[in-house]
Amino acid sequence: GPTRKMPLTASAMDFFQLFVPDNVLKNMVVQTNMYAKKYQERFGSDDAWIDVTLTEMKAFLGYMISTSIHHCESVLSIWSSGFYSNKSIALIMTQSRFEKILKYFHVVAFRSSQTTHGLYKIQPFLDSLQNGFDSAFRPSQAQVLHEPLIDEDPVFIATCTERELRKRKKRKFSLWVRQCSSTGFICQIYVHLKEGSGADGLDALKNKPQLHSMVAKSLCQNASGKNYIIFTGPSITSLNLFEEFEKQGIYCCGLLSARKSDCTGLPPSMLSNPETPQSRGQYRIRMKGNMSLICWYNKGHFRFLTNAYSPVQQGVIIKRKSGEIPCPLAVEAFAAHLSYICKYDDKYSKYFISHKPNKTWQQVFWFAISIAINNAYILYKMSEAYHVTRYSRAQFGERLVKELLGLEDTSPSH
Repeated sequence: GPTRKMPLTASAMDFFQLFVPDNVLKNMVVQTNMYAKKYQERFGSDDAWIDVTLTEMKAFLGYMISTSIHHCESVLSIWSSGFYSNKSIALIMTQSRFEKILKYFHVVAFRSSQTTHGLYKIQPFLDSLQNGFDSAFRPSQAQVLHEPLIDEDPVFIATCTERELRKRKKRKFSLWVRQCSSTGFICQIYVHLKEGSGADGLDALKNKPQLHSMVAKSLCQNASGKNYIIFTGPSITSLNLFEEFEKQGIYCCGLLSARKSDCTGLPPSMLSNPETPQSRGQYRIRMKGNMSLICWYNKGHFRFLTNAYSPVQQGVIIKRKSGEIPCPLAVEAFAAHLSYICKYDDKYSKYFISHKPNKTWQQVFWFAISIAINNAYILYKMSEAYHVTRYSRAQFGERLVKELLGLEDTSPSH
């Protein structure tokens, strides 16, 4: 849960600024003005440009965040006369001023001589965000490594052509997270770039489980010695990785796939399906030290690798039609934690910022801001302030937008 007690009067902005404080926003102001100056020295002066202020930077973020609540395809729809126009917030800043700030917006204006990382333009921001996540929240023992659902808005998906859809889906990075499975709080973000990484690029990553294990190690670098239980999908699950984690005091439970997983060191007899027909709930077990390989049958064979649960401990999975199906405790725990993450994705993925820039660093930046707002809402729901105001996720987002824009209306919109 939260590491600090927030006051009853804490606003949406107070929770958001646990992760994106004023000093980070002031740095964006400085870097944006520096970039604008250098850009104009190189390409000619821009008479319409005036240095951006902290108030304007907050308003700029507010406009972007508003697209996570009202899913317009372009943030500029706010100033239009169409369905997605929003006259109440459009008056704070003119469209031309917003477009100027968008043109020059930067988190890090210039590459330093020591920088080789492809995300150098937002790496300081990601580091600051990570520090905020670490200091504001203490996760539960059970956590999940996965790629969060960051697809397009369902309405856009339903209305766009197949060609547009293919074009929009070509992201040059993959985003992985370590997430507390009790609350949904995202504890750590890892971004893997497609370009500039050679054999370690995203295309290779999809085909090489050892590169997925590199992602897992990066996400768990702060988890050593804390006895966490990490749940993983087939692409990450492997005997070598789990044994390495066990030495660090990290325990695992992962779904195994003969096609997607690195099955090195596992007995082939457990990876092939038995010839004799099996009934639902039957399972076989092989052990090596603390590690158990479980093959469980339920309308198909499911394999799990774990050193976090005893294979002899019994559990059940409850199905609506067929009732209780017996299974090892590891299988029950895996299903419960993964189903929670699916519920989190269903509830929170629709609140990702709709603005889709072309530059990769900007795409990652807006995804990171969206995750920070979702985390802020989770902390708000766990605080005493929630019992006073009880905002939904949409109302919390609207409150945050109004506070960033400096609007004085304090009543939630329904």
